[in-house]
Amino acid sequence: MLDKSEADATYDDKSSTHGKSQGVSNNVDPNERAKSKDVFNDDDGHDIQYKTLSWQFTALLMISEIVSNGMLSLPNAMAAVGIVPALILTIFLGIFGLFTAKLLIDFKLNHPGVHSMGDAGYILFGPVGREILSAGTVVFAIFAAGSELLSGQQALSTLSDNGLCAVFLVIIFAGATFLAALPRTLGQLGWLGFGSAALIFLCGILTMIGAGRNPVPDRVVQATIPTTFFEAFLAVTGPVSSSCPLQRFFILISEMRRPQDAMKAAWCLQGFATVFYSVFSVVVYVYIGSTVASPALFSLPPKWAKAAFGIGLGNFLISGALYVHTAAKLVFIRLFRHTRHVYSHTAQGWAVWLVLCLVGTAAACILAIAVPIFSDLIGITAALFAAWYTYGLAGFFWLHDVYHLKGGTQALKRRKFGTTLAVLTILAGAFICVAGTYVSIKLIVDAYKAGAVGKPFTC
Repeated sequence: MLDKSEADATYDDKSSTHGKSQGVSNNVDPNERAKSKDVFNDDDGHDIQYKTLSWQFTALLMISEIVSNGMLSLPNAMAAVGIVPALILTIFLGIFGLFTAKLLIDFKLNHPGVHSMGDAGYILFGPVGREILSAGTVVFAIFAAGSELLSGQQALSTLSDNGLCAVFLVIIFAGATFLAALPRTLGQLGWLGFGSAALIFLCGILTMIGAGRNPVPDRVVQATIPTTFFEAFLAVTGPVSSSCPLQRFFILISEMRRPQDAMKAAWCLQGFATVFYSVFSVVVYVYIGSTVASPALFSLPPKWAKAAFGIGLGNFLISGALYVHTAAKLVFIRLFRHTRHVYSHTAQGWAVWLVLCLVGTAAACILAIAVPIFSDLIGITAALFAAWYTYGLAGFFWLHDVYHLKGGTQALKRRKFGTTLAVLTILAGAFICVAGTYVSIKLIVDAYKAGAVGKPFTC
């Protein structure tokens, strides 16, 4: 657990003025300060080595998570606003996400002891900020894992022609997800991430081929579509939730061999995701038209839908496991930071890790099968947390480090453009948060009014 002295010690020692401004105690034990330089202190004597990820595998793990089932909803979003606005939004969010990734990476390099958004929240806002951002990361990861479980259930239902109750399929898929989440380090999941990224790429290619081979007659395709704010922002929630990797980026960077290479992974992720999102959305929408479903695979003929779901199934599994792993890893490090349980195969360490993975998977499973409005709740969690983790908080990271490491208020005044951009980033996060929450709540209210809400634990 990161106490105040340890958090302060993660700051750059080259800045003596920064140390004074934060009140770093001269009585902090030198060994503790050395340990806080990085959340993981691997050496050859440790049973478990964490810092094993290359930037290439970091990028693949992020692609595996982000370019997952969220991609399959993008053609439906394009059908709501038209090709031109959807493409502009997708490209803008890709560039904006790359910019905020740069701010996050710089913050991580300046504060090596930061392992999660909770640690960053402690540096920015104190103990309250740590608890809120830690809880938000765990909640969002569990909801995202639940979304992957539902995608897995849809895939299995399609492949089996609804041969088994959907509730049982979710439970079966949750069991496989739990097993895939068990490796203690992200490096052990690296090759699974590679396979997962390849599978979702092939799933997208197959979906585009299936749409092209089976175009909808008399389909309606529009460049722009006049719409209301509610409908337009509803379309925005898809690209936003599909471009929000940053709440997990701290955890990934912490296990990289060279955290300095993290920006290469960010370039790879955002470059691939933006291009693939754009091509996939346009191709599927052009061939299917305004009736395209969400996920888009349901708009394909049965044999094509089965083929695409069959290939994408592996990605849904690994992506869900990575979300569970993220939630478990945050809590595990919070409990055992800088103890032997992190680096050694202790009974207590493994028992706690197994329980955390089990609880995370079980929570995601229960939410997926017991909450009829779960899909809309995912929208609320994306608005509340993803908007800040991906966009808004990056502005605070930049303002904090410029103020504390570069010379206080005068440094902010000298960097007028950067300061303005950081403030606008914070405001953008706030706007997406408020508007996205409003849209998601309205969807839930409208669903209840229309009697479209089902019952929990039903097939």
